[in-house]
Amino acid sequence: MDWKLELVAVPVSDVDRAKKFYVDQVGFVADVDQTVSDEIRFVQLTPPGSACSIVIGTGMGAPAGGERSPVKNLHLVVDDIDAVRSQLVGAGVRISPIEDMGGIKYAYFSDPDGNSWALQEIGPRRT
Repeated sequence: MDWKLELVAVPVSDVDRAKKFYVDQVGFVADVDQTVSDEIRFVQLTPPGSACSIVIGTGMGAPAGGERSPVKNLHLVVDDIDAVRSQLVGAGVRISPIEDMGGIKYAYFSDPDGNSWALQEIGPRRT
């Protein structure tokens, strides 16, 4: 039986601001924007070419204590980190310079709520 991670919840304080960031600046596809009630809204967003999406919204429950912590270091694996970083810079995303960690390259950015992302270029994979 396959187990597939296909949806990751990302906490945000302003759904419309976050949706605009992810769609207009980062380039995610807006798959679903569903308002179920005055308290519940789900927005599912997918990175280009990914089988895994993120969900942002309201009314999805809060942990004990009420406040959500940002998600840290979600990885977006890309074939050409230079091209993707340039695209993000051109769209106004604040992103770190590229770091080469012994053949694996990284660049980092965060959304307006402090959820952090790592672009990762692995290069040719060994088999």
